[in-house]
Amino acid sequence: MLQDKDRIFTNIYGRFDRSLRGAMMRGHWDGTKAILEKGRDWIIEEMKASGLRGRGGAGFPTGLKWSFMPKQSDGRPHYLVVNADESEPGTCKDRDILRHDPHTLIEGCLIAGFAMGAHHAFIYVRGEFIREREALQAAIDECYDAGLLGKNNKHGYDFDIVVHHGAGAYICGEETALIESLEGKKGQPRLKPPFPANMGLYGCPTTVNNVESIAVAPTILRRGASWFSSFGRDNNKGTKLFMVSGHVNTPCTVEETMGITFRELIETHAGGIRGGWDNLLAVIPGGASCPVVPAADIIDCPMDFDGLRGVKSSFGTAAVIVMDKSTDIIKAIARLSQFFKHESCGQCTPCREGTGWMWRVMERLVRGEAQKHEIDMLLDVTKQIEGHTICALGDAAAWPIQGLIRNFRPEIERRIDEFSRNAHRVEPVMVAAE
Repeated sequence: MLQDKDRIFTNIYGRFDRSLRGAMMRGHWDGTKAILEKGRDWIIEEMKASGLRGRGGAGFPTGLKWSFMPKQSDGRPHYLVVNADESEPGTCKDRDILRHDPHTLIEGCLIAGFAMGAHHAFIYVRGEFIREREALQAAIDECYDAGLLGKNNKHGYDFDIVVHHGAGAYICGEETALIESLEGKKGQPRLKPPFPANMGLYGCPTTVNNVESIAVAPTILRRGASWFSSFGRDNNKGTKLFMVSGHVNTPCTVEETMGITFRELIETHAGGIRGGWDNLLAVIPGGASCPVVPAADIIDCPMDFDGLRGVKSSFGTAAVIVMDKSTDIIKAIARLSQFFKHESCGQCTPCREGTGWMWRVMERLVRGEAQKHEIDMLLDVTKQIEGHTICALGDAAAWPIQGLIRNFRPEIERRIDEFSRNAHRVEPVMVAAE
């Protein structure tokens, strides 16, 4: 279990002063200039050694991603883009960072920008995050006033941060669609290659990172890569913000060690399952796009990338959605299908046509108004969509349905049988005598 002294986010619940003064009292902005003086190569190697993997869902090694940026400028500026377009159902950690602990992110932007030779950072904030954007902008303004940002700042590295407010499109959480939106275009993913590290924002070298990935960097560099990598299992290092929602007694966002078991996470921080452990039906472990896992498989599962891969799901953003036995599991997955259908940008035919088709079939399965052979047909369509689109939204729409069919097929078949029985039942008709 993670001790308070090892927590990176010391104000995630907003209990303390979120101003620059309050952040400095909690240790932020401490020795930032000394970190920069150690040089770009030292920062990147330390981030690699820490074992930090991207906290936005894909889990790509953060230090390695930073190293992809060109070491020498060819005349084009370098850019850092922070993905704060947190729109995955069940995910709510980044909004708490922006709202209560924004200086972790701002300091992280400066250090990450220096490591990649970038003098400008753009923070792309989800369209619905009004108060979060205001809190972030106020914190940035404080840093400019204190001489921590801007030209000729106290750190000796010119650096500017621009907050860009999105318009509420989930697809802009994909890094190249985010870049397109930043440029003032329709938010649609780009074909890769070229990759953003070579041809990103405005055709310049760009790195796109999640809020949490950037926000943890200063503490890692202050306390050392070995400290951060002492938590968790191999290939799953460090601490992580977990978001627990659904049928638990105390839903929460909490920082914990990677690899904590589901049982420990729920018992320690979420007050247990509503109605007790025998009432647990299933869990979506990493946000809406991750396949659902039945209760028996998840209870003692380590909550990290490898642990959830072992139960045929994924860690995602660690947005844990708990469902008890009162849940209509088919209806829950159908609702997610509707979300992905609504958020498809329409650029790729499999996604544009397939997400709507899958949702319509799922709606019939909710009622049981289908044939059993359609279950396999639906599964086959998910396989045709998965891996055949420019971005991962097609995969995200397919995986929840695949998880449902893999783990809850008997419930789908039972509902079809029930509908069929009711449809063929002939009620007696009373005829009045003449």
